[in-house]
Amino acid sequence: MIANDLELQATRERISFFYGILMQMRITTEPEEYVFMANSYLDEIEKMNAEILEYLKRHPSQSVPAEAA
Repeated sequence: MIANDLELQATRERISFFYGILMQMRITTEPEEYVFMANSYLDEIEKMNAEILEYLKRHPSQSVPAEAA
């Protein structure tokens, strides 16, 4: 779970990096290989996006949940 703005930025950069990988794979791999290979990246992007949304739901004055600390 994202605990601060620095972690938020790092997560956003990681998502961008994964999108770049996917875009390159779309060009360089066969369709069947792409579908197989892309799923793990897409799952991770989905997980990170959910973490971003949870972080952004909290106001900075609210405490961070124990599992994020």
